[in-house]
Amino acid sequence: MAKKQYLCARIMTQQELLAIKQRFGIIGTSPLLNRDIEIAVQVARTDLSVLITGESGVGKEHFPKIIHAFSTRKHGPYFAVNCGAIPEGTIDSELFGHEKGAFTDAKNEHKGYFEIANGGTLFLDEVGELPLQTQVRLLRVLETGEYIRMGSAEVRKTNVRVVAATNLNMRQAIDDGRFREDLYYRLNTVEIRVPALRERKEDIPLLFKKFAKDFCDRYQMPPISLNEEATRLLQESYWRGNIRQLKNTAEQIAVIEMDHQINADTLRKYLPKGENQQSLVLRNAPQENGGKDYSHEIGILYNMVMQNKKDLEELRGMLKGRNIEMSRPQDVEEIAPHHTITISQPEMSARKPIEAEEIETEPSLRIEDAEIEKIKRALELSEGNRKVAADKLGISERTLYRKIKEYGL
Repeated sequence: MAKKQYLCARIMTQQELLAIKQRFGIIGTSPLLNRDIEIAVQVARTDLSVLITGESGVGKEHFPKIIHAFSTRKHGPYFAVNCGAIPEGTIDSELFGHEKGAFTDAKNEHKGYFEIANGGTLFLDEVGELPLQTQVRLLRVLETGEYIRMGSAEVRKTNVRVVAATNLNMRQAIDDGRFREDLYYRLNTVEIRVPALRERKEDIPLLFKKFAKDFCDRYQMPPISLNEEATRLLQESYWRGNIRQLKNTAEQIAVIEMDHQINADTLRKYLPKGENQQSLVLRNAPQENGGKDYSHEIGILYNMVMQNKKDLEELRGMLKGRNIEMSRPQDVEEIAPHHTITISQPEMSARKPIEAEEIETEPSLRIEDAEIEKIKRALELSEGNRKVAADKLGISERTLYRKIKEYGL
């Protein structure tokens, strides 16, 4: 009887890890990051579907490339598809192709990614944004290797390795009916969870130094150095946008600051106000809501509070010198449950101050109403440009379309 062959895992040497990091542009020494790389190399030798999870901006796009490069398909094609950036009406055509005349603008036949990536690897980024109808077709391809072009009845075969990625809480998406549970388990044969930047604090100074050097070289600026206090502040910040946010911060400092000896006070100017308080709220959110992740909604609420505070400060500035005084807004954490906000003005002195408990709101709608207002404000600031609005909100354009339709905006 032939012996069964098992896929034996082994710990990679530091030299092997360093070579992979240099090849794919990965910076960091975090054990969590190293473990993810080891899993990617190990699973590459199989044809298992892989789901890469993690917050936006953590660098999920590196791992499909590692999996493809170390697989038997490395000489085959590799395609990356951002599912959140393709309109819902054309996503099926992009993935599975269409025949001539399948719809109004289908003047010629079109090969989809599952056809042109045959024999290779297909990376489906933001897979959680796929419409439910497309999810059904994707499940069939994963299970049988079969698909049908739009406008055709011919069943075609493909041999594609699928690697998917998402920044969504997939369990929550399944509970909300936005993602099929069977597809989730089919994609999630192996999961690689990429750590958030705040989970690999030891890598933050290394990343900042690399980004700062690159930008200083590009713009011909003197090198940037952080003192000990600034480095500590850098590591303790929440970095909700993760590596992408850190990179943007490094670029701003490299361009704007004339003195490149950066201290904590200078660095603080480039960090979102109240970021440490926001991190506390977001970290506690899942545990306080029965395990459900409301971090996105809480983030929107937090941003609204901070924006209202800013608007209030601007109003005080406008009223200054006009014999109208306004009580100075307190920081968010200082506002008590029954805090009274009063406007001191002679003709309004007889009015009764508004107490917080007098404002009637339906608790179940608070988060939804706040999200609607945030979306409306983003659309207003972007003059109706949905792509710009989606960037301001930190969500994909497809998610914004869905929420506009959902709320009837």
